[in-house]
Amino acid sequence: MSPLLAFIGGVVLAALAAPLVRRALRWRLRNRVDGGSDSRRAATISEVLQLAVQGSPMGIAVMNQDGRVLLSNARAHDMSLVYDRTVQSEVWETAQEVFEDQETHVLDLDLPIRATGSRIRNVRVVVKPLTLTENTYVIAYGTDESENVRMEHARRDFVANVSHELKTPVGGMALLAEALLEDPGDPEMVDYFGTKVLKEAHRMGDMITDLISLSKLQGAEALPEMAPVRLDDVIDDAITRNHVTAEGRNIDLIRGEPTGITVMGDQSLLTSAVSNLIANAINYSPDGQPVSITQQVRASGTQKVALVRVTDRGIGIALEDQKRVFERFYRVDKARSRSTGGTGLGLAIVKHVAQNHGGTIRVWSRPGTGSTFTLELPM
Repeated sequence: MSPLLAFIGGVVLAALAAPLVRRALRWRLRNRVDGGSDSRRAATISEVLQLAVQGSPMGIAVMNQDGRVLLSNARAHDMSLVYDRTVQSEVWETAQEVFEDQETHVLDLDLPIRATGSRIRNVRVVVKPLTLTENTYVIAYGTDESENVRMEHARRDFVANVSHELKTPVGGMALLAEALLEDPGDPEMVDYFGTKVLKEAHRMGDMITDLISLSKLQGAEALPEMAPVRLDDVIDDAITRNHVTAEGRNIDLIRGEPTGITVMGDQSLLTSAVSNLIANAINYSPDGQPVSITQQVRASGTQKVALVRVTDRGIGIALEDQKRVFERFYRVDKARSRSTGGTGLGLAIVKHVAQNHGGTIRVWSRPGTGSTFTLELPM
């Protein structure tokens, strides 16, 4: 074949092959793009599912038959369903029942008071098979029921407290009124019993006010929104509320140096708590003995905690009474409480203010030496 004919044949073959080559390249490019799109789509769906699980307000934990946690979110750890890849013991017992009968089980957890800062006390856990076709995994869904339980307890306790505790001042006022009516012409009798009736009326009013405050703290109302609060302002306001009472007893309220410490909380509730602690210290101190109020910051694990301490040099509290001083209507010295007009609710209010802020209240005391109450608040 001559070179000319070979050249012409090559041109013709190239012309015929060019469309086929272009079509093959387009097909390859299209497949490559589609494959990349599918890969990206799969990655995106996986990321979305992961974000949905991690951002859920419900605690979620998936476990196998060996008790190994394959998937959990931060909320599950907050609710103590999972700790360091280990399932909470009661949840795991329920999960084992689910593996056996393939039915949905419901568990109510009453959590102990944990580190300062946690407000989760009651958790409802629904444990069920992950799928109906396999018996390989179970999933636990946890919801925070603390607010609902708190409100139910508040309703029940308020009715019980009102029906029981208001009987005493009402009965006392009735007896005093009867004595007053027996001899209304005697000015001394009228003055004596009239003063007693007025004192009992004021005491009953104070008790009703404290009962309502305690009911709100226990759950009759939703928890307030937390905002930055300066403890210096809280202490100043609490001292001002008790200044007249302290002055009348010749008791100096000694305030520590301002620190500028700020916590997240509700200022009116925190002021009420510190004010109750100061009032309690005044009531159980001899005339002329000072009451000290100080504050400081302390490390608690990985968290900082603000401490407010109220110290008196009063009669002190016996060890067996220290366990009960934060109960409603419990009085260490009933005679002193009656003489000071106390309602027996002040320290119970402090306890619930602390709990609603994720904090605690502690007492150290020695009979004949005095007492120190420490309010701990997360920062």
